[in-house]
Amino acid sequence: MLAQIKGKRINMNEILTFRDGAEVIRLGQGTWYMGEDASKRQEEIKALQYGIELGMNVIDTAEMYGDGSSEKLVGEAIRGKRENVFLISKVLPWHASSKGTIAACEGSLQRLKTDHLDLYLLHWQGEYPFEETLEGMMELIRQGKIRRWGVSNMDVDEMEKFYSITNGDTCAANEVLYNLSRRGVEYDLLPWCKKKKLPVIAYSPIEQGRILNNEALMDIADKHQVTPSQVALNWVLRNPDVIAIPKAGRVEHVESNYKCLSLVLDSEDYQALDRAFPPPTQKKRLEML
Repeated sequence: MLAQIKGKRINMNEILTFRDGAEVIRLGQGTWYMGEDASKRQEEIKALQYGIELGMNVIDTAEMYGDGSSEKLVGEAIRGKRENVFLISKVLPWHASSKGTIAACEGSLQRLKTDHLDLYLLHWQGEYPFEETLEGMMELIRQGKIRRWGVSNMDVDEMEKFYSITNGDTCAANEVLYNLSRRGVEYDLLPWCKKKKLPVIAYSPIEQGRILNNEALMDIADKHQVTPSQVALNWVLRNPDVIAIPKAGRVEHVESNYKCLSLVLDSEDYQALDRAFPPPTQKKRLEML
């Protein structure tokens, strides 16, 4: 599926391969805040469908987003296209008991109008022991309702706890906040995940637009005749173990995001970005939005 899409050959450095062999393009589509405004619904559906046509096959959603309205929107967008989508959703921590995880997943599947998820994540740590959540995840895999399980917003300490549990090392991914202005994960979490061959999914890769007026970003964008958001996205994707999931509610925005894959930053660009957004020099608490 990924070798060639609409006549365009996909570069191997654009692809991430999970441990079980599943392949995705490392630029996906986020859906936070999508599906909440009825006046934007058709435009958002078209945007997601256009992204799928371009090969941006990862679509990330959650039961939390709009209390399920995002999942319903995604379900409509992927109708007839499900085989071309790597579908991710998440269970809220207060639903993450063994039975609660199963029930939450079934609710997500109903809203998404599909019989399985490609990846199901614990959204963040809550009161339930990881063992309970993992029990629910493994049962969902046995039932064929999810293909893989993973986590979100988990730092090294939490990951170590998961990996100490039976089957904990079958975790398929960790989704965290990561962008130019949120680089704390580079100090220890990204190296830990790389050692474990655990893909990282970067949410809010352009900090919801808040960093785009940065002078260094704008200068680099002018130099390459691209947009600041394309520079910021390309920077996140410099790491071959990272998937970025920017939200785009319009077709034009999706196309702009996709073009970031053609950008080639040079050493001067990276140095300028390091000066503007310094990498961490010590452990920082994992950030969340």
